[in-house]
Amino acid sequence: MTDVSRHLSSKALAFLFSCLTPLAAWAGDDAEKIRGIVDAAIRPLMAEHDVPGMAVAVTVDGQPFFFNYGVASKESKTPVSETTIFELGSVSKTFTATLTAYAQVTGKLSLDDHPSKYMPQLKGRAIDKASLLHLGTYTAGGLPLQFPDKVPDTDDGMNAYFRQWKPDAKPGVQREYSNPSIGLLGHITGLALKSDFSEAVETQIFPKLGLRHSHIRVPDSAMADYAWGYDEKNKPVRVRPDLFAAEAYGVKSTSSDMIRFVQANIDPSGLDEPIRRAVDLTHVGHFKVGAMVQGLGWEQYAYPVSQEQLLAGNSAGIIFEANRAEQIAPQTSADPRLFNKTGSTRGFGAYVAFVPAKKIGIVMLANKSYPIPARVKAAYAILDQLAPSAR
Repeated sequence: MTDVSRHLSSKALAFLFSCLTPLAAWAGDDAEKIRGIVDAAIRPLMAEHDVPGMAVAVTVDGQPFFFNYGVASKESKTPVSETTIFELGSVSKTFTATLTAYAQVTGKLSLDDHPSKYMPQLKGRAIDKASLLHLGTYTAGGLPLQFPDKVPDTDDGMNAYFRQWKPDAKPGVQREYSNPSIGLLGHITGLALKSDFSEAVETQIFPKLGLRHSHIRVPDSAMADYAWGYDEKNKPVRVRPDLFAAEAYGVKSTSSDMIRFVQANIDPSGLDEPIRRAVDLTHVGHFKVGAMVQGLGWEQYAYPVSQEQLLAGNSAGIIFEANRAEQIAPQTSADPRLFNKTGSTRGFGAYVAFVPAKKIGIVMLANKSYPIPARVKAAYAILDQLAPSAR
């Protein structure tokens, strides 16, 4: 695999090093206060849900703090660190969105395009009535959460599925969270870039963001850092390479890289222009579903947001059911907003949230898929105390 460090621009390097300001730069009392806040939320969560290991990172005013708990492997007893690689699950969708946004700002595609522009075999099919924006916001008209089991895990199987798919609604009327939806967007983005999707993310997006320990295909040289996940029977597991796994839930990363990604989203000004514009594009809201506004990858809320609103926006009803969507004018308001995304695989659970206006953010990576409400409540408790108004 390509050594991405060779592809870092001067701006990306400057951004990378700016994120590595040591903990000692903060007063000891501040660091201990943050540790106390994080410990109080994370330790009881791990005990209640029998989570083997967690890597938590927070950023406050541009400074990262790392808090590591438990083990990356029950068998080897390897302790978790900020270099432990976790599966991100659907947090990966934010990288798919960033790649698509990058393709748009570099003129390779438009969100107003329709699938058949890149996949002629879909011309005249129902899926071709949806735009790439609809695919990226789960509003194509009723694509399911997963491909049906009978769909072969091949390009031919995928093409046949989309050719015969029948919608439940017109594009833009309802939001139904869907791996095939954003998976097709990622697949089309790869075609537009004349690249394999995974290769495009690993050689273009990760390096431009200064992420050196993030992968879709974990190389042999990094396998020692790859945590084992644990399923509901506490058996060690890792993600399966199913259809559109790379595009929908395939990124593996560390808390050090992910907090750097959060910092890039909080303040992308240090990035090169195309990737900066791409990050900005993923912050644009397009469809309102209750208190939540769906953008590309990220889900957002007017800030301050109540814990109840955040729980509702990450509820089973939002994940597993179709919900009425109200298209809004592209929302680029400078008003404070909280952005978040949750993700799970069979053995891992992740949650990321940040508030650019307050310069605060959190990454929570675990090697068990524990309940989403527990993630939201813990992150909310931490961010609420880290907000400047709380200090």
